[in-house]
Amino acid sequence: MNTLLITGVTGFLGGAALEAILNSHSDVNLLLLVRADNGEAAVARVKENLRKFNIDEEKLTKIAPHNILLGDLAYPESFLDDARLDKVTHVLNCAAVASFGSNPLIWKVNVEGTLQFARRMAKVEGLQRFLHVGTAMSCSPEPDSLVAESAEFRERAEHLVEYTHSKSTIEQLMQQQLPRLPLIVARPSIVVGHTRHGCQPSSSIFWVFSMGLMLQKFLCSMEDRIDVVPVDYCANALLLLLDAPLVQGEVIHISAGEENSVRFADIDYAMAKALEQAPVGDRYAQVSYETLVKMRRELKGIFGPCNERLMLKAMRLYGAFATLNVRFSNDKLLSIGMPKPPRFTDYIDRCVQTTRGLSIPQQMAVDFK
Repeated sequence: MNTLLITGVTGFLGGAALEAILNSHSDVNLLLLVRADNGEAAVARVKENLRKFNIDEEKLTKIAPHNILLGDLAYPESFLDDARLDKVTHVLNCAAVASFGSNPLIWKVNVEGTLQFARRMAKVEGLQRFLHVGTAMSCSPEPDSLVAESAEFRERAEHLVEYTHSKSTIEQLMQQQLPRLPLIVARPSIVVGHTRHGCQPSSSIFWVFSMGLMLQKFLCSMEDRIDVVPVDYCANALLLLLDAPLVQGEVIHISAGEENSVRFADIDYAMAKALEQAPVGDRYAQVSYETLVKMRRELKGIFGPCNERLMLKAMRLYGAFATLNVRFSNDKLLSIGMPKPPRFTDYIDRCVQTTRGLSIPQQMAVDFK
């Protein structure tokens, strides 16, 4: 790997990937796409995010203004003429608007801007790999299934949120329109926390589990399983995929798989142990969304000051994902030498510790930006 361009480095997964690269690849030339007014401000943004991963300050000295490609995927024309792009050998495209809200930038960044960027990189003679980070949920999986790793999408599939629809669309457009792009698609399942730092880098999605157990009721059953991976495992898998011998267009899950997905009952037990309290256990009730709506006036008493409408929206959206009870096959990743992933319950205590004192509304803000 000679020159690596990374997008999304001020985000959760992109930051974890950059941290992993700084700790292991001292010889790679880095080019980082960052939104900022100037190079110094961009470097400051990148370093601020990396410090959430407790990176050594000495490693941060490797990031300087010459590593910065100033730009924004919402307005790709601002950077696509930069001559440094023609020297790039590998791309790790982590940038996306990963909001479960109705952010107007979702389509503009995740589809339109990303396609323009990919089209530009397809013209680079020495480009060896364009590793695009999608999401395993983009295939709108059938409930109660083990989802295979496939570039095929179900026709007329319904998406629960605009985000997964956008990620599905851009995958298909790149595969169809850019045959020269050395594309590999990595589809993480549900990325929650970090095995060492818990939710310090980001509280994204962890609050869903806390919320359900605080309510003692949710849309899924305690026997339903969920496929969760920590961000550091996901980052290490991306590094492996940047250089692994793979067929162009390959789709690879970064997931817990059948073996390491966990039941909600296991999450309840592990969280209770971390909090030094009794599990919810038999007090838990699987309910309909309508039942939760009827509890609307009780929410502030349970969660403190909150936007009741947003809380209910979150319960509806995340509840729909939780009730799918799907696992994503990780056979391809394991076959090229990636170790098995840790279970969510193996590091959930770190997530509990790092969210102490944070309310559910505070934790969920990152997912509804």
